[in-house]
Amino acid sequence: MQQEDATRLIEDWTRTHGRTRDRLLPLLHMLQEEIGFIDDAAIPAIATALNLSRADVHGVVTFYHDFRRTPAGRHVVKLCRAESCQARGATAIEKAATDRLGVPMGETRPDGQVTLEPVYCLGLCAVGPNALVDGRPVARIDVAALDRIAQEIAA
Repeated sequence: MQQEDATRLIEDWTRTHGRTRDRLLPLLHMLQEEIGFIDDAAIPAIATALNLSRADVHGVVTFYHDFRRTPAGRHVVKLCRAESCQARGATAIEKAATDRLGVPMGETRPDGQVTLEPVYCLGLCAVGPNALVDGRPVARIDVAALDRIAQEIAA
């Protein structure tokens, strides 16, 4: 998507939803939904539209883990790192996931096929360790489940 498209989305959205600083998070969520990430080049347009400083917008984008600053892979795998999942072996699952998916935690594989991300609680604590694969929860994740996920992603 071109920068002009992002600027148009920002203008259209703020025309409908308002230009006050409390609109920042909803605007960022909309941009990420529409574009897939928050491009650093869009920060000045967001700041102007909401009468904020660029530093304010940048601070919010970098503070919240769910906002991406680069495009995600075709598939997104999120592994839970909360205490309950850690107690159930999530550290070993994370190591196995980086090996099987071929990407370090917090990164996207060079071929753009998969992004591996940490998430801090999926609310499935009783059945951990857990993951989200393209938004689909996977409970009691183990090495066999990782193998199935890797095959699914490769297809």
